[in-house]
Amino acid sequence: MTEGTGGRAGDLPDDLTDVEAGMWQAFRNGSVYDLSVGDALADDPHGGRPWGPERSVRARVVCWLALDGPPALAGRVASLKLTGLLITGTLDLAGGTVSPYMELTGCRFENEILLPEARFTTLRLVDCAVPRLEAARVQTEGDLHLPRCRFLRGIRLTDARIGTDLLLNEAVVHHDRAGRAIAADGMKVGQDLQAELLQTHGEISLRSAGIGVSLSLRGARLAGPYTRFALNAPQLTVGRTLYLTPAGIGSGLVSGVTPARGTRLQFFSCQGGVRLDDGRFGEAVDLEGARFSFLDDMALSLRRVQAPELRFLGARLKRGQVVLSGARIITLVDRADSWPGPGCLHMGGFVYENLVPRGPFPLTERLNWLAAATAEYNPEPYERLAAVLRAAGEDEDAREVLLAKQRRRRETLPPAGKLWGYVQDGTVAYGYRPARAAVWMAVLWAAGSFAFAHAGHPPVDPANHPQWNPALFALDLLLPVVDLGQASQWELRGPWQWLAAAMVLLGWTLATTVAAGATRLLRRN
Repeated sequence: MTEGTGGRAGDLPDDLTDVEAGMWQAFRNGSVYDLSVGDALADDPHGGRPWGPERSVRARVVCWLALDGPPALAGRVASLKLTGLLITGTLDLAGGTVSPYMELTGCRFENEILLPEARFTTLRLVDCAVPRLEAARVQTEGDLHLPRCRFLRGIRLTDARIGTDLLLNEAVVHHDRAGRAIAADGMKVGQDLQAELLQTHGEISLRSAGIGVSLSLRGARLAGPYTRFALNAPQLTVGRTLYLTPAGIGSGLVSGVTPARGTRLQFFSCQGGVRLDDGRFGEAVDLEGARFSFLDDMALSLRRVQAPELRFLGARLKRGQVVLSGARIITLVDRADSWPGPGCLHMGGFVYENLVPRGPFPLTERLNWLAAATAEYNPEPYERLAAVLRAAGEDEDAREVLLAKQRRRRETLPPAGKLWGYVQDGTVAYGYRPARAAVWMAVLWAAGSFAFAHAGHPPVDPANHPQWNPALFALDLLLPVVDLGQASQWELRGPWQWLAAAMVLLGWTLATTVAAGATRLLRRN
């Protein structure tokens, strides 16, 4: 074949096969070149039925048409639309500029597709069998569609620039030599990245990637058995929402909307770690129904993530960790049975402003949630929860949270501190239940009044003393600072003196614990 001979004039080049000649004419006509035979098994690009020369074209001819094809027929738009073809050799468009529209459906590729630094308007590969797609720094003005394709040795889209949408719905991607299924670090997508019902057998790497609108992994099944992560996406930026949620199946390509009631669902599942550290999400991170299968050293890591809303509504982890350290969320939507157990949750520096529980989430379970996140005492999570509850008008629950904080702190104190803590807790609950002080004071006053009514009480100054009143005497002992003119006028001896000293100490104890509680309330801690 003499390349260029007659190509621009529209004449058929020499040495084209009949199949290639038909593709050449279909290109000029802008029509679909379909070599499928109408048998689902025979036409399956992923099946085992061999495709012979009657369905084969050379990759060099496809590249020729894409890069320097003949002019369109009058009134037509030249385009490369192939269905049911076997492309032999390596489709190498690296560095090229492809102007015609390209759509290949149900095709098989003998070797990998090479698109590094190539430029396209729109490229669609639908339901194709591809050994590997190598497309680092590829650029498209419009879409890059790869739905239902199968890639045996992975996809590379590092630093790619996709003008509108990247579509990977129902694709199946196996790993490359480094254990990665999709390597797309630094990729930018102008609008949506839809990867619904995607299946991967290797790591998805989206480090520092940027998605203009939404990233949907609804119903995806990710597995990363060869690396630490199944989804490795630190510093990911998504304009709106990241969906790790269920998808409806059985209706062709999914639409990206919530499945209708009665639709058969496939849940998002992930076998391997997930890292979304330092991510920025314009609307939400949605984990409703997500199922994670981790080893002990794996985690769902959301360190320093920022999003208006986190929907933590997935299945509870059986192994592994959930890490929210440093994350900043406005609204946390969660469910009691979604959080992992003690030692598996880390929330140091986790900031949220509103709590919206989905289903029953009583305060006792919310306190267990905090305990699970603080293997060692840390006041910050308790204070954050109390502040959120108080802002929502639930002052009584906020006080219960702060009381639980003091009880956790007590366990870290030396024996003397613990003893004093138990006294404060038993008397006025560290000041968060000040009504207890009035009860204790009333009990002690009544007991003291009864006891001192039977006590000997010689006056200190026989010539000048008030009338003996055991009730006022007991009250004078109990109230520190306040002088009712009784305790200093009478002299008690023996056991009564010891009882009076005990009343003074108890009065000071009650007063200091009430003062401490009042200080906390005034400071709204």
